[in-house]
Amino acid sequence: MPQVSGPLGPRRRIATILSEWRRESGKSLAEVWEVTLISTSKLSRLENAEGKPQLRDVRDLVRYYGKEGTPEASRLERWVKAAEVPGWWTNFDDEVLQDYGRLDIHLAYEADAAVERVYALPFVPALLQTDAYAEAVYRDMKRRPEDQIGELIDIRRKRQEALKERAGLDPLKLIAVTHECTLRQTVGSPKILRDQLGELLVRSQEENVSLYVFPFSAKPVFTMTCRYAYFEYQDPEDLEQDLVHIETPEGFWTIDDPVRVGEYRKAHDSLVDSSLNEDDSRTLIQSIRDSMPPSLTRLSPI
Repeated sequence: MPQVSGPLGPRRRIATILSEWRRESGKSLAEVWEVTLISTSKLSRLENAEGKPQLRDVRDLVRYYGKEGTPEASRLERWVKAAEVPGWWTNFDDEVLQDYGRLDIHLAYEADAAVERVYALPFVPALLQTDAYAEAVYRDMKRRPEDQIGELIDIRRKRQEALKERAGLDPLKLIAVTHECTLRQTVGSPKILRDQLGELLVRSQEENVSLYVFPFSAKPVFTMTCRYAYFEYQDPEDLEQDLVHIETPEGFWTIDDPVRVGEYRKAHDSLVDSSLNEDDSRTLIQSIRDSMPPSLTRLSPI
C-alpha cells in the first residue's frame, strides 16, 4: 500500500458510497471497467480507501451509476478535495514512517478521530509520554537508529498537539487505560520514570483526557495483554465506521469488521470498569511517584 498522505476519513466515506453503488448495480469491477475505462485495480483501491482518489474518476463513476445531481454526488466531490489536503506527517521522512510498522496509517486514522480509546502496555500511553520517556523507549527498547530518534520525538509531539487543538476539528478526546506495571517499569532511568508519573498527574486532569489504571489486584480481562487503539468517529452521515489498530513489534494491524470492532469496544469498556476510577488512579500514580526519592542521581563527593 502506498504511503497515506492525508486523513483517511474522506477516503473511507468515498469508499463506502462507491462500493454501495456498485453492489446496488449488481456490476462486477470488470463490468464497471468496460464502460468507464477505470482499471479494476484503481476501482478496488477506491472501494478500499487506498491511494488518493481523483476527481475525474469519481465524476465518471457518478455518471456511470446515474447519480448526477444527487446529494451523494456533491458530497463525493467535496470529499475528493478534502482527501487532497496533505497530512502533517508528510513533512517527515518516509523511511521513518514506513519502517515503524506503517506509522503513517495510524497517524491518518488518528488525525480525524473524535475519540481515541487506548490500552497501553508495557509503556504509558504515547499521547501522554514526556520527551525523555519516549526517547528512552525508542532508543533502549525499540532499538531505533540514532538518526531517526529526533524525528520520532517530533512526530510524538505533533500527535500530542491534537489533545490541545486541531484545525477544523475539536481537540481529540483520549480515554486511556494503562496497566499498573507501566507505572513501576523503569524506562530510561528512575528519574525519567518519576518525571513521567508527574506528567500523568498533570495531564490526567485535562478535560478531554481520562486516564484509568488497571491494577494488579484486578482479575484478568480480554485484551489486557496487547496494546491497541480504538478510533471512534462522529460522522454525521454515519459513513465512517470505527476501527481498531493493534500495535505489535512488527507494526500495526487494522480491524475494521463492524462485529469485531464492536467486541473491542465492549472489551475496552470492560477494562475501564475493571480499573481504578480516575481519582483513585491518580492517587495510585501519586503514591508510586512519592515513594521514589526526589533526587535520584547524586554526584559522589570529591
